[in-house]
Amino acid sequence: MTPTLTAIPDIYRILPEIVLTLTGVLIMLLDAALPPASSRRGLGWLGAFGVMAALYASLLQLSLPAGTAFYNTVQTDAFSVFFHVLICAIVLVSLLLSLDALPANQHHRGEYFALMVFGAVGMCLMTSAVELLVVFIALEISSISTYILAGFRKHTGKGPEAAIKYFLLGSFATGFLLYGVALIFGATGSTQINEIAAAIPHAKPSSLVFAAFALMMVGVLFKVSAAPFHVWTPDVYEGAPSPVVALMSTAPKAAAFALLIRLLYGSFPMLQPMWTPLMWIVAILSMTIGNLAALRQDNVKRMLAYSSIAHAGYLLAAFAGLGFTGIAAASFYIAAYAAMNFGIFAVVSVVSGYEEKLPLAADYRGLLYRAPLLGSLLLFFLTSLIGIPFTAGFFGKFYSFSTALQGGAVWLGLIGLLNSGLAAAYYLRLAVTVAQPPVAGSPQFPAPKIGVAVGAALAFSALATLLLGIAPARILTAAQAGAKSFAMPVSAIQPVQAAPPNVQWVR
Repeated sequence: MTPTLTAIPDIYRILPEIVLTLTGVLIMLLDAALPPASSRRGLGWLGAFGVMAALYASLLQLSLPAGTAFYNTVQTDAFSVFFHVLICAIVLVSLLLSLDALPANQHHRGEYFALMVFGAVGMCLMTSAVELLVVFIALEISSISTYILAGFRKHTGKGPEAAIKYFLLGSFATGFLLYGVALIFGATGSTQINEIAAAIPHAKPSSLVFAAFALMMVGVLFKVSAAPFHVWTPDVYEGAPSPVVALMSTAPKAAAFALLIRLLYGSFPMLQPMWTPLMWIVAILSMTIGNLAALRQDNVKRMLAYSSIAHAGYLLAAFAGLGFTGIAAASFYIAAYAAMNFGIFAVVSVVSGYEEKLPLAADYRGLLYRAPLLGSLLLFFLTSLIGIPFTAGFFGKFYSFSTALQGGAVWLGLIGLLNSGLAAAYYLRLAVTVAQPPVAGSPQFPAPKIGVAVGAALAFSALATLLLGIAPARILTAAQAGAKSFAMPVSAIQPVQAAPPNVQWVR
């Protein structure tokens, strides 16, 4: 006998967000109840278990039929589940990395773990929201957490500077997004993503739609640090703690790219002849500006910041793909980029320490001899960022560029390949420095200690980077299933009533 569900409670559609919210609230309550001198390490483990529960809840949503809830404001489908699982996995390894990376006597350590969990609430909600006002709320929940985390090293000059710059520029970008939402409501009479697509052909005047689209793109492209909206990235990456940068460079970007996909393919498919060349231009600018600027950097974190701008360009190249192939290619690249980029920032965090006493590339000379495991991992993640075969970076770039070529963007694919070769110059420069034997005058420091939590985070990143390069089929299938969610007509995604489930057993 098989159960037939005629109604599913709305609560199931946001179950991961509820689990994360309860976890964050519990961490804050326990943090306030503990004596000031007590260790907050247990709160980090509590956060990790809560995120694991949210990840499991996300996987459970695969058993639900695609549908909306809470008056068509959130939608559960294969696309949202893909990004829920990805974001929860990133936040989980970020918490594990932070357990050993943060000093034991760090003030407000419990708040740090809570902020990471609350940030995950906003990121997950952003990927499933199909109502622009809910998108705005989710974006603010995520952004406020990352603003505070960026300035967590408040005893340094660069920490508060990073937080203030990120907050001010991020507020302006969010303002652009909100103005775009207001204009699209004026043009179409709706802020529901699927309804906007149906109303655009009848919108008067059409110039209002174009203005709304432009303003919303400014807000979203800022969040993914795509050129020319990238100016905040190097300073914020340099000033924020490395564990925070590992999170900030992956999870919020994954959520923002998911939002970008929903907007382009969900709200503005009619404007594809306009936004496709726009994405080409932004992709070329991001690749070229990011790689050229990275070549001039001696600071490792600034170099990786410009590298992340270039990778945003590689990912945007997938939007030139035909139909829903571009969605699948972009989704897969996000997962591949998250694995390898988190891994390299995790190594930087362990090597340089919380106070980041070794900020320059020259400080990493001889790392392969002083700490063979960390040196080998750093070389491995660098080869993946270059795009060497049998790594996540290779298959991600291959899939993205081949999708662009299939869509007719030959020049975009060629420029992407040339930029990949350009990026190899600064990646190899760091790799050669790491592999060179130490000489007199090189920084002398004891081999970094790798705790259980940090070891698990590094192992997870390395394993994910390797598996996505040699056995990408499962993740690729999940990305393609998420892309097919956009092929489903709006009428096929039925609103779900907020009522107890009425289960009828039929043979």
